[in-house]
Amino acid sequence: MCGIHAVLSPAPPGPSHTHAHGLPAEIQRCLHARGPDHFGQAARAIHVVAAAAAAGPDGGAPLWSLRLTASVLALRGDHVARQPLVDRATGSVLCWNGEAWRVGGDRGKRGRRVDRGENDGEAVLKLLLAGGSARGLEGLLGAVRGVEGPFAFVYYDAPTETLLFGRDRLGRRSLVMASDGAGGVVLCSVAGAVAGGEVWKEVEADGIYALRIGAEVSRHEWVVGGDGADFVSGIGRFNRALPSERCKLAAGSSSVAMLREQLLESLRLRILDIPQPPSADGKTRVAVLFSGGLDCTVLARLGHDVLDADQGIDLLNVAFENPRVVAQLQKESNGNVPDFYEACPDRITGRRSFAELQKVCPGRAFRFVAVNVPYTDTQAHRQQVISLIHPHNTEMDLSIAYALYFAARGQGYCAEHPLPGSPPVPYTSPARVLLSGLGADELFGGYSRHLSAFQQRGYAGLVDELLLDVGRLGKRNLGRDDRAMAHWGKEVRFPFLDERLVRWAIGTPAWEKCDFENDEAATGVEAGKRILRLLALELGMEGVAKEKKRAIQFGARTAKMESGRVKGTTLIS
Repeated sequence: MCGIHAVLSPAPPGPSHTHAHGLPAEIQRCLHARGPDHFGQAARAIHVVAAAAAAGPDGGAPLWSLRLTASVLALRGDHVARQPLVDRATGSVLCWNGEAWRVGGDRGKRGRRVDRGENDGEAVLKLLLAGGSARGLEGLLGAVRGVEGPFAFVYYDAPTETLLFGRDRLGRRSLVMASDGAGGVVLCSVAGAVAGGEVWKEVEADGIYALRIGAEVSRHEWVVGGDGADFVSGIGRFNRALPSERCKLAAGSSSVAMLREQLLESLRLRILDIPQPPSADGKTRVAVLFSGGLDCTVLARLGHDVLDADQGIDLLNVAFENPRVVAQLQKESNGNVPDFYEACPDRITGRRSFAELQKVCPGRAFRFVAVNVPYTDTQAHRQQVISLIHPHNTEMDLSIAYALYFAARGQGYCAEHPLPGSPPVPYTSPARVLLSGLGADELFGGYSRHLSAFQQRGYAGLVDELLLDVGRLGKRNLGRDDRAMAHWGKEVRFPFLDERLVRWAIGTPAWEKCDFENDEAATGVEAGKRILRLLALELGMEGVAKEKKRAIQFGARTAKMESGRVKGTTLIS
């Protein structure tokens, strides 16, 4: 995880008298927070040769300035790769934020895994240099298309005077852009004030963007060729087949076994070989954003199968003091002050699922971290959270971001010895890698609207609804979520959104994921995400397999803190 800031402007670089490093103070602070291990800058004065040639012999070479800034959270390789990454031979510069699990997979080739001890940003730079040298812009685009993993990047290719930037196919890392007020462009991992009053907007995850210095920005598709329009999120084709006879998804179904293998491989990429966190004993390097629900608990359970026996796993369970709910609880209890944190729905579910994990994985050091957030803390951090989620600006955005922001901070209480009556002790998780179960609902039919679509139009309706959800994964709020959680120097990873797992899931017929034609009595678990529920049963977690879907803002009680009449679409005041 890193922080990126780039300014391309039609003016020579000059000294700044208002901001250290030429950055607004708030943006610099947020970049440091995202990447505490290194902070660096690179600058280029660009004489646009192509533009001068087009203007004729008397036109002169227009001068542009480019300043690139990067902060680094070192999680890959055996050393800290100091960014921006500079190729001294060509003058090209890369700012890389994210993970390249595999590279070199363009044009139907299977990409290679980035080796243990190899830094992925440096590997991507080598591919960009080789691609650009051999085939110019097409070679650069091919190098980016061949990367599997969550990322955002800005790359200046000096030989072609081209600025390349973008986010991965699913938009799992943040990148926002704005005008600099002078005809140039600003790109950043976080939003902030811009000279000239221009506003920030998310860089879409719908392709790779290229800006030839002095020209217009162009967008290039993830998939090249006439069949590219059939690809969902640039990853694969959706299976729209309908069953010819009644089907039943059961524990022994091949798709359940395949899901287990896909998740295990996704987790191996994401939780093995994580460097030891600073100022920690190295026994806990991974934490799970843990509501106790189906998706996150299955990840924790399978993480047990992947990690070495001596590695701990922190379970971050967040609960808020919601004044409106507390007042209602006090009223119902005749004025007694209840333990409103323990009364939160996600806290109740979390402790129940934690107990089930301990039962099925007795040798694993799972640590349940009760992240209790007083209302005063919520108010104290309100402006910071609003700033981080910008340009998102609704009450729903804020309520979701509160939960992710405080969970990622990882400060709470736990029982050192999980025995009855053990007193909670203050604890801050040292883990710098967080796991999220996001994506399971879209892939496997976990929303109530999936059931409604089936009831209205059968499998044809269900297929259309699933295709709609998967197709807009890249337009989801993942950039917002990244900004909220990365502020604590943490990186969130999404095992369900691994490209290969997504390709397999969308290629699997709908009835092999959620067969709504069979009720709960037929299989023991409800139809929504039935494939994942059957996997939970196979893993020995019957209670988890039967957990109902609950939105994070209601489970943690961040929604409607002051008034029950506030709508989620209301703009933040």
